[in-house]
Amino acid sequence: MAEPFTVTFWGVRGSYPTPGPQTARVGGNTPCVHVRAGKHNLIFDAGTGIIGLGRKLAAEYKPELNPFQLTLFFTHTHHDHTQGFPFFIPARFQLTTLYIFGPKSLNEDLARVLSLSMLPPVFPITVEELPCKRVVRNLIEGEVILFDGDEREPQVLWSQRDAGTLAENSGALCVQVMKSSAHPQGVFIYRVNFQGRSFVFATDVESYVGSYQRLVKFAAGADLLAHDAQYTDALYLHAPVPRQGWGHSTWRMAVETANAANVKQLALYHHEPEHDDAMLEEIEKRAQAARPNTFMAREGMTIEL
Repeated sequence: MAEPFTVTFWGVRGSYPTPGPQTARVGGNTPCVHVRAGKHNLIFDAGTGIIGLGRKLAAEYKPELNPFQLTLFFTHTHHDHTQGFPFFIPARFQLTTLYIFGPKSLNEDLARVLSLSMLPPVFPITVEELPCKRVVRNLIEGEVILFDGDEREPQVLWSQRDAGTLAENSGALCVQVMKSSAHPQGVFIYRVNFQGRSFVFATDVESYVGSYQRLVKFAAGADLLAHDAQYTDALYLHAPVPRQGWGHSTWRMAVETANAANVKQLALYHHEPEHDDAMLEEIEKRAQAARPNTFMAREGMTIEL
């Protein structure tokens, strides 16, 4: 019997948080997605959505009896994808082990970037003062993170060089990495594979005419694709300040990529902060008319794969 594999959206907004009644139905927190695969907890990005996730995890677990072992993947280190990390409650427990993976940023190691984000006098404590155990590692395209046991440290392998090991663990949880230049300073796109099912997280990506072919290949046949869909056509091309080249897609681009990749479900993600619930729900209707099995990612929504 297949083990549970769920994707929960904790933050779905792009650029900056937008709290208030006008965004209550879809959500105003910045990016964070929680994946449960069997006994493993994977977190993608640490926008303000990770704060609520941390509270929930802390309520579910008794840290002194059932220590956290969590893995956090950063797509990139722009502020809206890191700003919740200092307030992530599980990082305040001594028995927590937090594995952190992500890209270098402008030749700065990931650990250094996180340190700079919690540097007094703009924050009361440093990263080094967090009591949890942290294992931080830069990733590069072509590496695969393999989880082949409930408690073992994730292994970082090479997709081709370690193909034999990966084949032997074909049903195990693994995370593939694709680096995209379709966002300023670049961004990582992740594919989570577990027991024949897959989830692709493609935020902060700007598509191309004819769809983004590298992403199409990477996401091919996925059960769920969460794809950046921040802009409407009007905002992308005809606003007083057009957004073309800013590193984000329109919902039509997301639909085109999902169709080309033949994914089962498409979640529109990284919502424009200027769009309220009514606007996003209208976009959802248009996208669903263009492609069935498409939906607007909403905070608190859980998808079972």
